[in-house]
Amino acid sequence: MTPEHAQFLLHFLLPQLESEQSITQKIFTVVPREKQDYAPAPKSKTAFEIARHIAITESWLLDAVIRGGFEEIAPLPAAVDTCQRIAAWYAENFRRRVPMLRELSGGHLATPVDFLGLRQDPAVCYLNIAIRHSVHHRGQLSAYLRPMGAKVPAIYVESADEPYPAEEGSPSSAPPPCF
Repeated sequence: MTPEHAQFLLHFLLPQLESEQSITQKIFTVVPREKQDYAPAPKSKTAFEIARHIAITESWLLDAVIRGGFEEIAPLPAAVDTCQRIAAWYAENFRRRVPMLRELSGGHLATPVDFLGLRQDPAVCYLNIAIRHSVHHRGQLSAYLRPMGAKVPAIYVESADEPYPAEEGSPSSAPPPCF
């Protein structure tokens, strides 16, 4: 991959990552605190575990792009003990990383990064993996919402609980992202 191709991918993927991150954060915030230990089956992760997994894994993937390599996954701070607190932590950590991603050179973004000995991809490719990973697990978490008694917010355009266009003054009154 050339540095120019890597820069193109950064400019293509970063708005998608930003859009998906805000949707994922919204899903975290509607998980009822008293139901965050909900899991539909014994082998399933709880809602809290899924939210934690999304947040720390996405940060780990973005850090690998920024640093040019993978390091050990850092756990959430102990005080981040609810899905709502994960949402806040996730938003803050994402906000700090975006400017760092924007500043990366094409050469840095095009440099191959080893992923656990399984693959060698240009650093910028891990942004796409971060998007797909988070969206996959967000789908799992959003499927838990109704059984937990929560309303499912609009994810791309609308849900049965949040029609589009949203009512004036609601949090989702902005137009849907391009997809």
